[in-house]
Amino acid sequence: MNKEKELIKNTIIITIGKIATQFISFFLLPLYTAILTTEEYGIVDLLNTYVSLLIPIITFQVIQGVFRFLIDYRKEEEQKQTLITTSLFFIIFQSMVFLVIFFIIGNYIENQYKYFLATNVIAMTFSNFMLQISRGLGDNKSYSVGSFITAVSAVLLNVLFIAVIKWGAYGMLIATLISNILCTAYLFYKKRIYKYIHINSFSKTKLKEILKYSFPLIPHSISWWIINASDRTILSLFLGIGITGIYSIATKFSAIIETFYNIFNLTWTESASVYVKDAEKDNFFNNTINTTYNFFSAICFGVIGCMPFIFPILINERYMDAYTQIPLLVLSTLFNIVIGLLGGIYIANKKTKEVAKTSLISAIINLLVNVLLVKKIGIYAASLSTFIAYLTMMIYRYIDVQKYAKIKIKTKTLFINVLLILVILPLYYLKNFYTNIIMFIIVVIYAIFINLKTFNSIFKMLKEKIMKKSDS
Repeated sequence: MNKEKELIKNTIIITIGKIATQFISFFLLPLYTAILTTEEYGIVDLLNTYVSLLIPIITFQVIQGVFRFLIDYRKEEEQKQTLITTSLFFIIFQSMVFLVIFFIIGNYIENQYKYFLATNVIAMTFSNFMLQISRGLGDNKSYSVGSFITAVSAVLLNVLFIAVIKWGAYGMLIATLISNILCTAYLFYKKRIYKYIHINSFSKTKLKEILKYSFPLIPHSISWWIINASDRTILSLFLGIGITGIYSIATKFSAIIETFYNIFNLTWTESASVYVKDAEKDNFFNNTINTTYNFFSAICFGVIGCMPFIFPILINERYMDAYTQIPLLVLSTLFNIVIGLLGGIYIANKKTKEVAKTSLISAIINLLVNVLLVKKIGIYAASLSTFIAYLTMMIYRYIDVQKYAKIKIKTKTLFINVLLILVILPLYYLKNFYTNIIMFIIVVIYAIFINLKTFNSIFKMLKEKIMKKSDS
C-alpha cells in the first residue's frame, strides 16, 4: 500500500468513529441554546477551556510523547512495556499531586462548579492517554471506537440531563465526566493495557527521554490555550459571561470544520512520522498539504456561504449576535489547518521546540490584540485577535519549516482565495436574500474549481476499481 492510500485508509477508519457523533452534537445546538441561558452556556464553555489548559501542564505532555515513541516501538514489545508503564506511573503521580494542590487551593475558591474542574481534568487525562496508546500501537479502529463511545455517551447524557432532568450546566459537566470514564474503561480492557504494566519496567532513563520530547510541548499547549481560550476569559472579565456564551456559539461553526481536520490530522501526523526519512518525503508532504488545503478552503468558504440560511434555523434569537463573528473565525480556522499541516512535519522530525516557539509568538500577539481592543470594539476583539494570531503563525511556520522539507503552497490558489474573501465578505454582512444566493453560487463554483484535480483522481480510481471487478 502506498503512502497516500494508507493515509486515506487510516483517515476513513477514524472518521467513521467520529463524524456521525460530531454531527449529532452539532445539531444539538438548538437544544442547548433553547434551554440554557447565555450565562450557563458561557460557564460550561469557560470551565472546559480551563480543563484544556490544565491537562498539558499536569501531564507535561507525556501523553503526546507516548504516541510519538510508540510509533518507533511498534515491533519492540519490551520497549512498549517500558514506555507505557513509565508514562502511566508518571501520570498517576502527577494526577495525585494535582488533586492535593487543588483541594488546598479549592478551600479559598467560591464556585459551585469547581469540583467538576478537578474530576473532568483527571477523567479526560486518562481518556486521552488510552486513546493515544491505541493510535501509537497502530490500532486506529480501537481509537475510533473509543472516540465514538465518548461522543455518543456525552450526547445521550446531555439530552437526558439537560432536557429531561433539567440539571442545566451541571448536566453538561456530569455528561462529560461519565463519557470520558467510559472511554477509558473500554480502551483499557480492549487494548489489554494491563499486560504492559509492570512495576519493574519503570525506567527513569525512559522518562527523561520522553520528557525531553514532550516538555517543549507545554508552552505550545499554553500558547494554543491563550489563542483559543483567553478570548473567553477576557470577554467574561470586560463584557460579562453572557457575551462569552454568545462568542462560544460563534466558535461552534468553525469548530466543526476543525473537528473534520483534526480527524485527518491524527493520521497525517502518524504518516508524516512514519515516512519522514523516506526519499520521496517532499513530494508526499507537498501533495498532501496542497490537496488538504484546497479541500478545507472549499469547506470554509462553503460554511460562510451557507451561514445566512442555516444560522437562523439552528440558533435561538438570544444568540443572534454570534452571526457577525463567524467569517473571521472560519478564516482563522483555515489558517489553523495550514498550521497543523506544517506542525505535522515538526512532530515527524521531533522538533517540539520549534513547535513551542512558533506557538508562543502567536499567543503573545493574540493576547495583546485582545486586551488592547476589547474595550474599543467589544466582542470583535476576540475574533480579530484569533485571526491575526493564526495568520502570523501560519506565515512564520511556512517559512521556518523549509529547513526540514521543501513545502510550497501554490501561489495561484492563494491569490484566488484572497480575491474570494474580498468578494464574499461584503455579501455576507449585507444580509440580503439575493446577495446571499449570489454568495452561495460563487462558493459552490469555487469549491468545484479548486478541487477539480482531486475529483478527477477520485473518479479515475473508482473507474479502475469498477473495471477490475467487471473483468474478474
